[in-house]
Amino acid sequence: MRLWPVLLLCLALPLAAAERVVSLAPSLTELMLELDAGDRLVGVLDGGERPAAVAGLPSLGRWGRLEMETLLALRPDLILLWPDSIGAAQREQLRSFGIPLFEAQPRRLEDIAVQLEALGAQVGRAERGRELAAQLRGQLDELRRQYRREVPLRVFYQVWDRPLYSIGGPQIIGDALQVCGAVNVFADLDLPAPQLSLEAVLARDPEVILVSQPEQRDAWQAWPQLEAVQRGQIWAVPDRGLERPSLQMLEATRQLCELLRRAR
Repeated sequence: MRLWPVLLLCLALPLAAAERVVSLAPSLTELMLELDAGDRLVGVLDGGERPAAVAGLPSLGRWGRLEMETLLALRPDLILLWPDSIGAAQREQLRSFGIPLFEAQPRRLEDIAVQLEALGAQVGRAERGRELAAQLRGQLDELRRQYRREVPLRVFYQVWDRPLYSIGGPQIIGDALQVCGAVNVFADLDLPAPQLSLEAVLARDPEVILVSQPEQRDAWQAWPQLEAVQRGQIWAVPDRGLERPSLQMLEATRQLCELLRRAR
């Protein structure tokens, strides 16, 4: 079933459209704005720069540190949760309150379409959610046709350098790579963000290395045996929106595909 990987869990469905929504992840905040439902947000958990549309909303704390009393004082009738945005103890506490909970952790770009439909239905934007989902699916199909490769390009995606982190199999960025005709060389690891040794990267010898920050590129020149170094294919990710799975990730994926098209 297509709902399985999305991990959408609504523990108590609201009888009517939610009117007081709190978001505990930047990507879910963006989904609300994309659904034209930003007026229903009453608080957000901070995790980076906020969109201008929610700049004045109350803060519920920062990533990993939810201020539970502040959340309850806002009297939400729907909580949007990315499971890793808070610790396990606070997740269980949230579930005990009986407040409707929309929980999402997409692993594929298609899952964002499912999220748009499901969340749109809960916040009174069902038609908008269906329209956006259909657009997303159609544009994904077009990207796959446009950037398909007979032999997938082998890519190492560096999330951070000290220590060295990448993406594993259960990671939506890996699906974006596949849309672009590429494959994550560490897709076999069953962790969303595995820590790696340099030797592991050398052994898998990627054709392209993608780094999250431009200043991280030069360090790889110390390893000229790497195919990516020999081909001059160490590039910075063109749009960090790849790390926020909302509708805007489609444009970030398009930019990624254009970058990888240059690979030899």
